[in-house]
Amino acid sequence: MSREIHKKIWPEFFEKVLSGEKRFELRIADFEISPGDTLILEEWNQNTKSYTGRRLIKNVGYILKSDLDQFGQRALIEKHGLYVITLE
Repeated sequence: MSREIHKKIWPEFFEKVLSGEKRFELRIADFEISPGDTLILEEWNQNTKSYTGRRLIKNVGYILKSDLDQFGQRALIEKHGLYVITLE
């Protein structure tokens, strides 16, 4: 059964998703999500600590859930971080 999942998104990222430039989300895996779910991104102004009223509705496709030890490179990941790369 698909779910609706609501998440905050900062204005600069909201604009990139809206324009189509950003077609991914990187999130802490502290909630359940599956392909076929609906992700509702609600614009959140971090300065005023309030919602702007704008929202985007996106269907969830592929999900990669990982932890730092999965790739056997914990020290390098902690030092450099990870990239999430959109393939076109």
